[in-house]
Amino acid sequence: MMATLFPDYLTISRPELGKDTSVHVRVVGDADDVARDMATDMLESILSARKDDRALTMIAPVGPVDQFPILADLINQRRVDCRNVVIVNMDEYLSDADPTGEDQWIDLEHPLSFRGYMNRKFYDLLNVDLAPRAEFRIFPDPRDLDQIPRLIEKRGGVDVTYGGIGINGHLAFNEPDDEATAEEFSQRPTRVLDLTPHTRTINANTVGGEISVIPFRAATVGMKEILASRRVHIYCNRPWQSAVVRRALHGPITAECPASLLRTHENASLTVADFVAERPDIRLR
Repeated sequence: MMATLFPDYLTISRPELGKDTSVHVRVVGDADDVARDMATDMLESILSARKDDRALTMIAPVGPVDQFPILADLINQRRVDCRNVVIVNMDEYLSDADPTGEDQWIDLEHPLSFRGYMNRKFYDLLNVDLAPRAEFRIFPDPRDLDQIPRLIEKRGGVDVTYGGIGINGHLAFNEPDDEATAEEFSQRPTRVLDLTPHTRTINANTVGGEISVIPFRAATVGMKEILASRRVHIYCNRPWQSAVVRRALHGPITAECPASLLRTHENASLTVADFVAERPDIRLR
C-alpha cells in the first residue's frame, strides 16, 4: 500500500541508503556520536590542510548542534593552531523590523543568533592563542553579499563544506524552488531570502514550538559556493530526517529538494544517526 500512496524512496531500507548514488553514506550511533564524528572530521580537515602547508577554508553550519564544543576541546587539548583557519558559517537570521528598511543581522545577543551561538559554544571556548582570527569568522552579510565569494577566491576555494538537511530538503537556507531547474538552482550565490513556513515551523522546535519568534528572513551561503567546495560532508541527527534523507538520495534531482543536488558533486558524503538510517515508520498514531 505504501508504494502506491507514498513515494517509492520511503521504502528504501537502511542497507540500501545511498546505493547506486555517488554519495558515500555512513551510519553511526546516536546524536552524540554524530556530533563527535563531525567534530573529529573537522579537526582532521584542519590537520590535513596543515600537512599541505596551508590553512583550511571551510563552510560550516551551526547545526546539527553540539559538535563545536567538542571541536573546541579537541583543539585545546592537542594545541592545534587555528589562527589562519577560515570558518564561513552558512547563514544568519535577519531582523524583521529594521527601521532603515535594509536587511540587517539580528542582534548578536538575540537568543537565536547563530553569530552569538558560535561565540558562546566555540570561539569563546578556545584558547586565545589557538582561535581563528576575528576577520576569519565569517557570516553572510546582507550589507556585502560579495564578501564570501571574494574571500573564497582569495583563499583558492573551499576545502570542505559541512552541513545538515532541512525538513524540506534545504542546504543552509537555500529553500526549495519549484520553478527553477536543478542547473539554475545550483548556481545561486550567497544572498538574502524569505524563509519558508516549513523551515520556520521546524526551527520553532528550538523555542518550544513558538513559531512567532522565528525570523522571516535570513542571509545564506549559496548553492554555488557549497557545490564548488572540494568536499561536502552532511550530517543528520534528527528523527524526522529519515524521510528527507531518502528523498535527497533516491528521489529526483531537483531544485524542489536542494539536498538532492549532492548527487551531482564528485566528493559528497552523508553521515547519519542509526535512527535516521531506519525506514520511516508511517502510520496513524
